[in-house]
Amino acid sequence: MMQIYDELVARGLIAQVTDEAEIKELVNHGKATFYIGFDCTADSLTAGHFMALTLMKRMQMAGNKPIALIGGGTTMIGDPSGRTDMRKMLTREEIDHNAECFKRQMERFIDFGEGKAMMLNNADWLMNLNYVEMLREVGACFSVNNMLRAECYKQRMEKGLSFLEFNYMIMQSYDFYYMFQKYGCNMQFGGDDQWSNMLGGTELIRRKLGKDAYAMTITLLTDSQGKKMGKTAGNAVWLDPNKTSPFDFYQYWRNVGDADVLKCIRMLTFLPLEQINEMDKWEGSQLNEAKEILAYELTAMVHGEEEAKKAQEGARAIFSSGNSEHMPICELNEEDLNEGSIDLVSLLVKSELVKTRNEGRRAVEQGGVSVDGEKITDFKYVLTKNALMGDGIVLKRGKKNFKKVCVK
Repeated sequence: MMQIYDELVARGLIAQVTDEAEIKELVNHGKATFYIGFDCTADSLTAGHFMALTLMKRMQMAGNKPIALIGGGTTMIGDPSGRTDMRKMLTREEIDHNAECFKRQMERFIDFGEGKAMMLNNADWLMNLNYVEMLREVGACFSVNNMLRAECYKQRMEKGLSFLEFNYMIMQSYDFYYMFQKYGCNMQFGGDDQWSNMLGGTELIRRKLGKDAYAMTITLLTDSQGKKMGKTAGNAVWLDPNKTSPFDFYQYWRNVGDADVLKCIRMLTFLPLEQINEMDKWEGSQLNEAKEILAYELTAMVHGEEEAKKAQEGARAIFSSGNSEHMPICELNEEDLNEGSIDLVSLLVKSELVKTRNEGRRAVEQGGVSVDGEKITDFKYVLTKNALMGDGIVLKRGKKNFKKVCVK
């Protein structure tokens, strides 16, 4: 039977490691206490977090102990990795609220029973640090020259990297150093854009606590892929059903590209590798079946079997007959109307089929919008209240994005 480390490699999850032999020993024998960090920049996790969440679950099932590290402290600084501009500064209250939302969602994936996993918040130690004392404790372990060469800072150097963000690597490294001593955390996982930050933590432990200290680092192969997974048409795909409905969540995964579907199934689902390897031979219409499998498996993981079945049945009904019974609904109020009517572009924005009016106007002019099956190319097209009463209308953007729109 394949051991867990080899399975992670076979699923395409591992990019690089600091000491593969030691890591395999720890992971395969359930000796790893590992952490993955989640900065609280929103009040919901996104589809882009899937890779980390499912990896934590796989590792836990193999007997290892996950630490879900909520970044209550590091979010106060803002991770510059992969950014061309500075992140929005959040208040402590906003960060605390977001952290609570993350906790509730993570509990669907990770068993936080006694001794099985931990959920920590780095605000508990970072916010109490004395700046001068911390610099004296760890500052000498970091080379400014090496930090400036780090991949995580490269995109920011052209526009200017603030001193605030420059400290992020030290904060993240300190997290690993602190948890290593306090909780026996001997391993960290993170995306490929975090490699420099993670090496900083490993090096800090070894320099402060001795070269023989077990501090291992693993990066995921496809962090950039994971971040792209989290967004579609300019909008985030949230795990919170109030922000992205189970139907829309299902549709997002149902609509992945042919080239990505098997990669996503391999990385994100818990289907046996033997079954997935058989799918490698699939082509043509069989790839649509693979997309349904992917969408169902992930929707069930996040929203439960019942919601996954409803989403699948609804999607099949829509595509086979245009039936709007199971379609997601956008309900308008009287105040959404202007003298008893609403223009098509406003309707596209209200129904969240586009993010901006400019995007909506382009979609209409390019022939990508229809109302009850009729293509509309006039962006000034107006719908009356009467047309939206009762069952309303079916508004479609592109081939696969639908909403039933009606007035309450």
